Amino acid sequence: MNILLKSAKIIAPSNVAIHKKKRDIHIKNGKIEKISASIELPNGAKEIKVNNLHVSLGWFDTSVSFGEPGFEERETIFNGLKVAAKSGFTDILLNPNTNPVPDSGSDIVFLKDRASSSTVNLHPLGALTIASKSEALAELYDMQTMGAVGYYDYKTPVSDSNLLKISLLYAQNFGGLVFSYPEDTSIKGNGTVNEGEISTRLGLKGIPALSEELQIARDLNILAYTGGKLHIPTISTLGSVKLIAEAKKKGLDVTASVAIHNLYLTDSELESFDTRFKVKPPLRTSKDNKALLKGLLNGTVDYVTTDHRPIDIEEKRVEFDNASYGTIGLESAFGALNKILELDKTITSLTKGRERFGIANPTFEEGALANLTLFNPDEEYSFQEENIFSKSKNTIFLNQKMKGKVYGIINNGKLDFNG
Repeated sequence: MNILLKSAKIIAPSNVAIHKKKRDIHIKNGKIEKISASIELPNGAKEIKVNNLHVSLGWFDTSVSFGEPGFEERETIFNGLKVAAKSGFTDILLNPNTNPVPDSGSDIVFLKDRASSSTVNLHPLGALTIASKSEALAELYDMQTMGAVGYYDYKTPVSDSNLLKISLLYAQNFGGLVFSYPEDTSIKGNGTVNEGEISTRLGLKGIPALSEELQIARDLNILAYTGGKLHIPTISTLGSVKLIAEAKKKGLDVTASVAIHNLYLTDSELESFDTRFKVKPPLRTSKDNKALLKGLLNGTVDYVTTDHRPIDIEEKRVEFDNASYGTIGLESAFGALNKILELDKTITSLTKGRERFGIANPTFEEGALANLTLFNPDEEYSFQEENIFSKSKNTIFLNQKMKGKVYGIINNGKLDFNG
C-alpha cells in the first residue's frame, strides 16, 4: 500500500492539533507515514483526491448481524464485511445471531478465520448461554481465550435472574463483559410495536415501555449485588435513560447503546403498516427519541449502533403481526446520524467505545497503523435501494433524507474505496 490522501480535512475532536485542519496524508505499508500541509506525490504512490474529502479514525459498530453460518441467504461474512467497509466501518462487533449460535471457542475461531483477510476487523460476540436458550452458561472463558469480546444472547432476554447473577460473578474472573437484552417477556406478551396512542388506533398489540424498564431495573439491581461489567444493548425509552443515569451515579460498571433508527424515527411511521418499521426494540415516541439523544450527548448512553439485521424478504412480506423484526442499517448509518447531529458529535459517536470491549483504540498520528474512514459530510440525497450493498434489502430508511457520503476505509494495510 502506498497512498496519498490529498487535501483531506481531518475530523478528530479529541486531537486539537489536527482537528479540522486540511492536510495531505501519506500512507505506506499500512502506516501513516506523514501528515503535512503539502506532500509531493511519492514515487509509486496512488493519489486520492475527491470532492470535499474528510477523514477520521475508523468507525466502530457495537451491534451487527450477518447470517453465516446457517442463514447465508440473509448475508455471508465475506459480503457483510464488504458492506461494512463501504459504509465506513473498520471495526464491528458481530452478534451471535446464527444457526448454530457461537457458544464455544471453536465457533469463535471459525468466525475470526472467515474474516481474517478482510479490510474490516470482525470482533465476535459469543452466546451467553448454551444455544442462547437461557438455561445454562456457555463456555465463556473458552470463548474469551479464542477472541470473543463479550457474551450476548442476541435479542433474547436472560429470563432467569439467578443465571444473570452467576454470569456476572463468573465473568469477573477474566474481565468478561456480559450483555443483557432489556425486555421482560411477560410484560411484552404478544406485543409487536410501541404501546401508545398509535398502536391503539391502528389495532396493533403494544409493547409497553415498562417491559424494557422493568428488565433494566432488575439487571441493575443484580449488577449492584454482584459487581462485574454489564452492557445493555439498544435501549429505547426515556425511563431507560433515567435508570442508567442513576446507576452510573452510583458507580455501577454499566454501558448502554441506542440504535440509530430509534433516534431518527418514531412510531408514527406505523401508519402505513409497512413491516420495514417492525424492529426490536420498537420505534417509540418523539419524547423517547429526544431523551435518548440527550442521553447520548451527555454520556448516559454510551454508543450508537446500526443494529444491522438482514432479514429474508419472505419474512417481511407478510401480515404485520407475523413479520420478523429487524432492519439493515450499515449503509444508512452515517447519512442518518449526520442528519441529526453536528459533524463532530457524529464522528465522536462513530469512533468511541472500543476499549469497553478490549479492543485497542487506533490513533491519528505519524507512525501509527492507518485505521481511517474517508467521507464527504455535506452530500445530501434520498436513501434508495441503489444505496444498499447488503444481500437483504429490509431497510427502515428507504426514501429517508440523508446527509453524508462514505468514500471508503483504510485498514489492515488495505484500501476499500467507493469514490
